[in-house]
Amino acid sequence: MGIQNFNQTIDVWINGLAQYDFDQLRTKPAQNSWSLGQVYMHLLENTGYFIEQVQICIANDDHTCEEALPAGKMMLLNQDFPDEALEGPPENADTPQPESMEQLLNSLIQLKEDARNAGVLMAESRFNGKTKHPGLGYFNASEWLQFAEMHLRHHLRQKKRIDEFLKTNFKSE
Repeated sequence: MGIQNFNQTIDVWINGLAQYDFDQLRTKPAQNSWSLGQVYMHLLENTGYFIEQVQICIANDDHTCEEALPAGKMMLLNQDFPDEALEGPPENADTPQPESMEQLLNSLIQLKEDARNAGVLMAESRFNGKTKHPGLGYFNASEWLQFAEMHLRHHLRQKKRIDEFLKTNFKSE
């Protein structure tokens, strides 16, 4: 587990970009749903946050006695999110569309590099701090990295649904 799993999953997202044109990335299957580009933007923002949490955990011993909540423990144990559409925080409704394909690709590559660097620092760190997930309790650095990979993988289900929509409904001009 760890950085190898993260790299495999983020590579699916990186390599997947090549199958779309920019109009497809910005097409919403429904008015109240995200485009695939918005899914990418969500993943970039959230995964960046998760990697920041890894960096905080490996820089101190704060909250070492705290634990994940039962739902968080179960997700980490199962190494997966529940197989259901989850309602995120209200600010998810404000997820922007991407500005360009290059923005997405460059940001994904940078995120992969940031995760790699965090993984190297994790291996060298003598600290075992934890930070609080907004809804799942406290995670240590390796749990945050695991959660980041799980989150990327969870959204592959959403990507598959959007891909089906694009295959059957998208008409290029």
